[in-house]
Amino acid sequence: MDLSTHVNIPSLVRVKPGALDRLGLYLRRAGHSPAILLVSQGLVPEYLGRAERSLAEHAIERLETVEVADASFEFASSLFTRLPGKARAVIGLGGGKALDVAKYVAFLARLPYYATPTSLSNDGFCSPQSSLTMDGRRKSLAASLPHAVVLDLDVCEQAPRPLWLSGVGDLVCKLTAIFDWKLAFHRRGLPVNDFAALLSDATVYQFLAQPSFDREGARLLGTALMLNGVAMEICGSSRPASGSEHLISHALDAVSKRPRLHGLQVGVATYLVSLLQRNQSERIGRVFDQTGFWEAVRSDPFSASEWKQAIRLAPTIKDDFYTVLSEPGALDEAEKLLTDDPRLRPCFAD
Repeated sequence: MDLSTHVNIPSLVRVKPGALDRLGLYLRRAGHSPAILLVSQGLVPEYLGRAERSLAEHAIERLETVEVADASFEFASSLFTRLPGKARAVIGLGGGKALDVAKYVAFLARLPYYATPTSLSNDGFCSPQSSLTMDGRRKSLAASLPHAVVLDLDVCEQAPRPLWLSGVGDLVCKLTAIFDWKLAFHRRGLPVNDFAALLSDATVYQFLAQPSFDREGARLLGTALMLNGVAMEICGSSRPASGSEHLISHALDAVSKRPRLHGLQVGVATYLVSLLQRNQSERIGRVFDQTGFWEAVRSDPFSASEWKQAIRLAPTIKDDFYTVLSEPGALDEAEKLLTDDPRLRPCFAD
């Protein structure tokens, strides 16, 4: 056993109603002042006001508030280069773009990062990577887990339903990701970290047992997505949370004229992949029935031709990344399922 191995996990986790109003208190207790605040473009003004008020009430000097519209490596790098030397923390408030940029800036500056999501659309708010574009192409860049996760249940509960459903899709995919990881072990000898796999797998079932869009549902979904990020940190790989379903979604981002929310793409791909794997398809389909996931996707169908193109491209997205899509005949079967499966068929047009 390598006793020198060190796993970085959040030191402070607050998953509770009203957590946003205590943000300044959390920074004060840790001595993290001054701080820079990065927020999503178009963030609900009330949320920004509450965060700024909390920082002021607890004497946290706010060096700057930066609105993030461009989640790019170039933008994050420019923020880092002009970051004041006296900064002691970076706060990300809002959705994925602001959180990914804030996480990467904090990583470059070796500063503690406070993740304060206002929705639960994916597991990126607590993952060891930042999803940024580089020269216009999306990349997953190494970063660090947050020092703190501040998840206000009342705020996340009020998030638009599509963002909720995106989070459901990005959670349920752990079932197919773990299957792919173990398949890669059997086919290629890729090591599996059993604890990381167990942690990621177990979190899914907590939400599946009670898939609701209320405060308790936000607690279960938020906690599960956070622990998925910790699982990735434990094993030093995205394998506990990302498999062939993510390859399809990344391929869609490249070929689609109108990419959709990450978790919606991943969710549909998860069900498709589960059919290829013969792995819990009915369970996944049923939770999508219960949550209204299918209804939301079918109200704005995907392009079948783009999905067929993405399925063919998916195995090339990552080098040496064995999944069920690498199996003989899998790509032909996946294309056929788009039109043959009764749950998938209404999700596609053209």
